[in-house]
Amino acid sequence: MQIQTDFLIIGSGLAGLSYALKVADYGKVCIITKNKIDESNTGYAQGGIAAVTYSPDSYTKHIEDTLTAGDGLCDSRVVALVVKEAADRINELVNWGAQFDINADGKFDLAREGGHSEHRILHHKDNTGKEIQRALTESVQNHKNITIYENHFALDIITQHHLGEIVTRQTPTIECYGAYALDLKTNALLTFLSRVTLIATGGIGNVYHTTTNPTIATGDGIAMVHRARGTVENMEFVQFHPTSLYNPGERPSFLITEAMRGFGAVLKNRQGEEFMHKYDKRASLAPRDIVARAIDSEMKLYGDDYVFLDATHLDSNALIEHFPNIYSKCLLLGIDITKDKIPVVPAAHYVCGGIKVDNNAATSIKRLYAAGENTNTGLHGANRLASNSLLEAVVYSHRAALHSVENYKHYSFQTDIPDWNDDGTSHPEEMILITQEFKELQQMMSNYVGIVRSNLRLKRAHDRLEIIFRETEDLFERSVLSQSLCELRNAITVAYTIIKFAKRRKESRGLHFNVDFPNKNPHLDFHAV
Repeated sequence: MQIQTDFLIIGSGLAGLSYALKVADYGKVCIITKNKIDESNTGYAQGGIAAVTYSPDSYTKHIEDTLTAGDGLCDSRVVALVVKEAADRINELVNWGAQFDINADGKFDLAREGGHSEHRILHHKDNTGKEIQRALTESVQNHKNITIYENHFALDIITQHHLGEIVTRQTPTIECYGAYALDLKTNALLTFLSRVTLIATGGIGNVYHTTTNPTIATGDGIAMVHRARGTVENMEFVQFHPTSLYNPGERPSFLITEAMRGFGAVLKNRQGEEFMHKYDKRASLAPRDIVARAIDSEMKLYGDDYVFLDATHLDSNALIEHFPNIYSKCLLLGIDITKDKIPVVPAAHYVCGGIKVDNNAATSIKRLYAAGENTNTGLHGANRLASNSLLEAVVYSHRAALHSVENYKHYSFQTDIPDWNDDGTSHPEEMILITQEFKELQQMMSNYVGIVRSNLRLKRAHDRLEIIFRETEDLFERSVLSQSLCELRNAITVAYTIIKFAKRRKESRGLHFNVDFPNKNPHLDFHAV
């Protein structure tokens, strides 16, 4: 079955939905999402969205904080662009119905997080992403030009390769004509033909054993673009959130927002000692890469499985008012955050690299755009500054919309696209084969390609990944398609790019720390693949 649409969007978080609302007045829009429309990484973002709103804050301060966190690898022009567009994009979110907390003076109630020199985080209690997702979902569902395909899994973007041409990374122009998708309810295979396509599939957290990301975060968009020979870069920079709730067996790990440290909570080891001052003068408000490594170091030093976040010295009523969801969640586990310290542990949270895009969110593949966590815009560099991610998503989806609307009519539909080739597939594989491979992948990545790395760990990860890859490709070639099998295949591709980039970076910088190269190399020559 073939479906034609002017704009095809893969993913239903902030980037995908805000893009949809902006292009829908110009043509037909189809949104593919592998779960419900409101199940996305956006919905799990607790802290908020960073923006300069009131003095004494300034663009200069926000830019400097971002550059500092990025450890020398941010594109300064991109940083300035994003920071200066923030206010306009915030106004659009408000106009779409997003409700940010207001203080007694009628102004935005701004929070502060690690790495920020000022209070500049707009939030809705401790579930900001969920509030943004709610507002955008309602707006999209009410737009007559937008059709939503829930429970549809995008398998691959369509390029000349599917017309029988040989496509390599040296091919002068690769074009995207749409995407193949699997209807997860009926197992029907659909071909979506589009003038332009936007990839907005979110993060990669489930490549790791412990993650704050929802189970859908398997790096699908990055994997699809990599297979299509598009440019992916900076994948070694995987951010581990320092403070996920220590609750073994729970997936995803419950996030304890960084805003709690901005509110005054402090990190302590199991001995009850504050320790962050040993690692950074900013103590508990240091950037995430530093805090995560410090926690990792303390746990290894004492042989502990977690450290504590202590908020017991703060005003109880204010703490509950600002963090009601965290209070309720912890209380279910017998932890009263007004009286008890919270056990926390780092968890895979955000990938700073991804699909390379320009300032119009255009990828290296013609007619293909990307926005959100699955991209590398140059904003984050080697480490993302807290709450810059939602901002980046809404800024780049806006720029993608402007460029798409200007150009989409120049592109015709490629109507001679063949259906998805499932010749040779015979039967569904035993689920145990898929789940076991996924568990092995996640444990391997957590043990060898986590917060602290080494040349030996990376080599072992690469060697084991080759075995998992061969076994999974064999399953894929002979099995009936399933979401689990496709997600495993994508996660393996993403793991490969992380390991490949990590092996190539002969230094420690930002989120990438290799004990064999503990120092930065200011002259490092590094290119995307």
